[in-house]
Amino acid sequence: MKKAILAAFLFSLTGWLVVSLGPRDKGQTVALAAAPGAKAESIARGGLLYDTWWKVVPGANEPKDNQPLWASQTTNKRKGSITWRCKECHGWDYAGKDGAYGSGSHKTGFAGVWNAAQKKSADELAAILRGSANPQHNFSSVLRPEDIADLANFLKGGLVDTMKYVDYKSKKPIGGDVERGKAQYAICGACHGPDGKKLNFGSDKDPEYVGTIAKANPQEFIHKIR
Repeated sequence: MKKAILAAFLFSLTGWLVVSLGPRDKGQTVALAAAPGAKAESIARGGLLYDTWWKVVPGANEPKDNQPLWASQTTNKRKGSITWRCKECHGWDYAGKDGAYGSGSHKTGFAGVWNAAQKKSADELAAILRGSANPQHNFSSVLRPEDIADLANFLKGGLVDTMKYVDYKSKKPIGGDVERGKAQYAICGACHGPDGKKLNFGSDKDPEYVGTIAKANPQEFIHKIR
């Protein structure tokens, strides 16, 4: 739960996602428009659930079988628990087939959640998570009502359009300001180190750091850093 507490703290601390844009946009920020009545902590926790819910839900077991909807696609060959992750179907950019997961080994052909989140209320999104639109999309057997509420609040109030900030072809930030980003990173460096290599998320043989994630999958980096 330490990650959830930290994420909630970061959301509560500012209520804003600061984006390192070009010189003309140095004062620009991206608001985290909370769903009506939703607390920042709920949105933050929902973002963790979107990633790997069984690491967040108390007492949850990691699924072994494929998620029921997985059989309706044949392009993504992954199996087991990864098929239950929201991000595996809808992408780190929330755009599904219209985003970064529109091609490559992660391709499923499933729609993203971005459009639905813009049009539907948090209650309607929660109903979809309970299978109202498709019984095979019913997560109430593994998520508690409060978990579904947090996930719905994240979908309604925690998404950001990464296509505005990442060049998908080059995987580089659009209009990024390196010096401003360096100043922002000073906070992160307290844990990750000044060179970003103090915490290794991979192995000694195949190390992975904040920098390697940012370069290889900027959409994932944006989701997790927020």
